[in-house]
Amino acid sequence: MLVNNTKELAHHKLILLYILDRFSTPLTNTQITQFVMEKDYMNYFSFQQFLGDLVKTKMIEHSKSNNTFFYLITEKGSKTLHYFKNRLSNELIEKLEEDIVSKKQIWLKETQVSSHYTKKNDNEYIVDLKVVENEITLIDLQLNVVSNKQAKQICEKWKNEAPTLYGAIINLLIQT
Repeated sequence: MLVNNTKELAHHKLILLYILDRFSTPLTNTQITQFVMEKDYMNYFSFQQFLGDLVKTKMIEHSKSNNTFFYLITEKGSKTLHYFKNRLSNELIEKLEEDIVSKKQIWLKETQVSSHYTKKNDNEYIVDLKVVENEITLIDLQLNVVSNKQAKQICEKWKNEAPTLYGAIINLLIQT
């Protein structure tokens, strides 16, 4: 029984190392938790224990910024993963790859397109719309609208159609 538990422990730690390696960018505790829990790779309490164990053994490192912890695989973790990766089944690796690619696209979209609004007074709302690509702001547009409803509609449309809207704005501005 102990061997099974030890194998399971090692297996789950390898999964976490694989996830952090393949995302190749620092991930927040929330992002990793969401990824692991959505696909039932392990339960929450085990996940938190494994994450802590990997930090203690310097397989991953974490840093704190604005009260958020970010995790990244270390060189030691990469070497360990490379050495023991064959212990993960091909089916599991394929599933992880599929899930990682899908999640990367979702997170990339979330970080590149932003929209929010603030109330200035009873009949005035400022809507801020932004598209960022590779840390370069492509557009940062502020609009003044008269209602909460308009502000919400604009934000929602921007989230869903920002690339198309951005392209249309550029085309309108460069037409002669």
